[in-house]
Amino acid sequence: MFSRSITVFLLAVSCLMAQEPRDARGWLNRGVAAYKGGRYQEATQAFAKAVDMEPANATARMYLGTVYLEQFVPGMESDENRQMARHALEQFQKVLEQQPENTAAIGYIASLYLNQKKWDDAQQWYQKLTAISPNNADAWYCLGFIAWSRWYPAYGQARVSAGMRMEEPGPIAQAAVREELRAKYWPVLEDGLRALDRALEINPQYADAMAYENLLIRERADLRDTPEEYRQDIAAADVWMQKALDAKRAQAEAAPGGGSGRITYTPLPPPPPPPPASSPSGQTPEAPGRIHVAANVQQMNLVSQVPPVYPELAKQARIQGIVSMSAVIGKDGRVVELKVHRGHPLLIQAAMDAVRQWVYRPTLLNGEPVQVATEIEVTFTLPQ
Repeated sequence: MFSRSITVFLLAVSCLMAQEPRDARGWLNRGVAAYKGGRYQEATQAFAKAVDMEPANATARMYLGTVYLEQFVPGMESDENRQMARHALEQFQKVLEQQPENTAAIGYIASLYLNQKKWDDAQQWYQKLTAISPNNADAWYCLGFIAWSRWYPAYGQARVSAGMRMEEPGPIAQAAVREELRAKYWPVLEDGLRALDRALEINPQYADAMAYENLLIRERADLRDTPEEYRQDIAAADVWMQKALDAKRAQAEAAPGGGSGRITYTPLPPPPPPPPASSPSGQTPEAPGRIHVAANVQQMNLVSQVPPVYPELAKQARIQGIVSMSAVIGKDGRVVELKVHRGHPLLIQAAMDAVRQWVYRPTLLNGEPVQVATEIEVTFTLPQ
């Protein structure tokens, strides 16, 4: 009897051992299956195993960097979130040691820095990307956005100091203030406009690029010395604003189901490719540990919805719009994961801060609470 028990035990151990991948390809397949099932921690461990087995495998490092990046939440200040960013950055830099012109790795590094508001680093990496891939409209657009992000805080403070409301027409009355801003930021404005022009040459319907053309030209007008120069800039900005509205309207009409059609302001990494039909380990992916619920259905389960606080800078700049996110709702009905897909940078943090406080009625499957994956949109609208 004892001998038979030992035999059964050894057979069980052998089966478990047989399930463990024996090479980097097997761990890659396991990582992809976990990634597709939303099990990011498991995917991270599998891709890390593949990297340990083959440190020179750039594909494995790209997968590992991507899954770290998927777990990074823009705007969240926590040690864990910063660690995710560092891990992702490390893997993409290792890829570039082997493949210096890997545009995906360069783009992901640039996006990481941009989402952390490290403007110098982000600009450097987007410039590298445009040097290698000069027809990348998103990269040029991001350079334009970085220019605006550098300039706007000083511009907004100058108007406040001058006692000017944001909707009040310019130019800034104090000549000394205009001269100081011109000396420091005129090259920034011009570089930003050149980058946006290039983005629009590549993609003439790039609505967000048009919107920032409008902002940079409209704000540049406040630095002009003559009323005629001011009026010319405002007229040019009005043209770009109307073009942006027309482009967004066309995108919304063309989007499936009449969606927003907005272009994401910074490219998100694509998921790893699907695994082969069969893997060396012979395993099939496990079922996802959560269910997907449509946004309108999950909305009905809200029991506590904290409204977002409209950011003061966004109000001053008259910025409105929608922040679109994907979320994972825990078994207790609280938000446990949140990832932004699109939205104006000045609105994103306020939307995330609000949604993290939302509480839903737990979702039951066969009488047991389960996690829910869903989509959330937060709309910011200024009073007319």
